[in-house]
Amino acid sequence: MTGPNTPMSEYPIGEDELQAFIDERLDGERRAAVEAHLAARPDVAERIALERRQRAILRGRLDAKFAEPIPGRLRIANLRAVQRTSWVRSWTAAAASVIIFVAGATAGWFANEIAPAPLPVAPTASVAQGAHAAYRTFVVEVAHPVEVGVQQEAHLLQWLSKRLGRKLAAPDLSGFGYRLMGGRLLPGGNGAAAQLMYDDASGRRLTIYVRAADGTETAFRFQKEGEASTFAWIDQGFGFAVTATASREELLPIAEAVYRGFEGKS
Repeated sequence: MTGPNTPMSEYPIGEDELQAFIDERLDGERRAAVEAHLAARPDVAERIALERRQRAILRGRLDAKFAEPIPGRLRIANLRAVQRTSWVRSWTAAAASVIIFVAGATAGWFANEIAPAPLPVAPTASVAQGAHAAYRTFVVEVAHPVEVGVQQEAHLLQWLSKRLGRKLAAPDLSGFGYRLMGGRLLPGGNGAAAQLMYDDASGRRLTIYVRAADGTETAFRFQKEGEASTFAWIDQGFGFAVTATASREELLPIAEAVYRGFEGKS
């Protein structure tokens, strides 16, 4: 049991903290605690080491993008010029906002309790949530699991590529026992999303979800809701997710194969 006087090193190690360790966001006592936890759990240590290697590979492939010159429109001098131009137009709106804020704060002072502001959702988490919702909706369909079947694969991929604004492919997952069934177009974020559905000989289904997404999170992020597991990542302005009723260990190599299947097809 932990309490207010419990040393930080004795708090249990959760999945969020393991992800922070993978992303190199821990230091000091908590990092040492995680390292001690991994030393005592070889199975977890092996999985974390694999995900850290994957993170390094993905980040390395984006180094060239980071090294490109900053576009002129994003240079400090240009941004300041735009800021000066817009200041005159915005000061009246800012003053009105202050009045509204003060009025709201005054009303809130007399309230018994104030609801906390929601925490922002990480881009990869948003992609994973969208993929899970789409998986949960269509994986149970018997008559219409896909909108366009595999018999029209070329048309399906051309259609989805046009709507998403990037070239899509259907990764070959036959080495894992999965075959393409088809796919469909979905709403996703501020635009369109694509879902490709696969199944295996036993009828178990797996989906690949793609949509435009902001952010620079290059590491795979794992999420599990109920029996469905999802690996999500962001690359070149698009979010990708692989979802199936599978364990983390079973799904990770499939996610890596999907990443390689889409690599360079922007």
